Amino acid sequence: MTANAQSHSIAVFGAYGHTGRFVVARLCERGWRPRLCGRDGERLAALAAQWPGSDIQVAQADDPASLDDALAGCAAVLNCAGPFSDTTAPLIEAALRARIHYLDTAAEQQPVLTAFARYDADARATGIAVVPAMAFYGGLGDLLATAAMGDWIDADAVEIAVALDGWHPTAGTRITGARNTAKRLVIDEGALAEVASPSPSRDWTFPVPFGAQAVATVPMSEIALLSRHLRTRSARAYLDQGSLRDVRDPHTPAPVAADASGRSAQRFAIEAAVRRGTQTRRLGASGRDIYAVTAPLLVEAMERLLDGRSSARGVRAPGDAFDAGDFFAALAPEPLRLYLPQE
Repeated sequence: MTANAQSHSIAVFGAYGHTGRFVVARLCERGWRPRLCGRDGERLAALAAQWPGSDIQVAQADDPASLDDALAGCAAVLNCAGPFSDTTAPLIEAALRARIHYLDTAAEQQPVLTAFARYDADARATGIAVVPAMAFYGGLGDLLATAAMGDWIDADAVEIAVALDGWHPTAGTRITGARNTAKRLVIDEGALAEVASPSPSRDWTFPVPFGAQAVATVPMSEIALLSRHLRTRSARAYLDQGSLRDVRDPHTPAPVAADASGRSAQRFAIEAAVRRGTQTRRLGASGRDIYAVTAPLLVEAMERLLDGRSSARGVRAPGDAFDAGDFFAALAPEPLRLYLPQE
């Protein structure tokens, strides 16, 4: 058992960010006590006023002492503050010092790969789990691909495709995109390789209301996760071209709340297709608001680490750390509806 495993305090770094607010709400709904962490004390206080009983801790990624204070007495830390190239390493190191589980919502590949390369041995020795990219981009696709693999021990190809009815990016998404200049990677011949330029595209047929879509290769964190635990000769992730245009257009507005929870009206579908020889296995999930759905994914993963349903230690991909089928059963039909895509 990790230190403070019985504590109900959970540190949320980047608590007042767009995704962080959904995570704080989910924690409160599930009976946890969020410790709201971030650089701006005024914004933390404003958020705390909405959630009586939550703690506040001003902390910065470049200030280890402030991170140690933020994590003291907590059972886990949830990092929702990008760019993750800045925050992942300092927060993992703080979690190691505190001997508590670490999970984040990184969509970038490089921080995820760095976490595996740099911290796996220390996390195993310390007895904690580090689960990067436990979010819509990254963890959800990895879990779908793992569930689709089933009893196969390897595959010829894994493909993950996402369709959105529009992508209204947050300020954090835009900052991360502008800062992310690392090589974009896919899996070719069983190893990570730089994606061709321009990014290859193809057609993908989703269920209604999306239908047939032109999709382009996008190097999101799914690829980094898959590379660490699924044996496949090839892996690609795709996003519909319309959503790519949205996120690249500086005039696309930020998300707008459509209900009291703060969720937008955005709809999504995400599918995994796993091919081995002449056989293909598929699994899909649909729902609403890619930022909001990250909160139940992240909190469900954290709870499984804390209550013993997962004994994962070290740096682990979601599909490796959790029973994918059981994980989805806990989240269906709301916030995720699972379906079997058509051939």
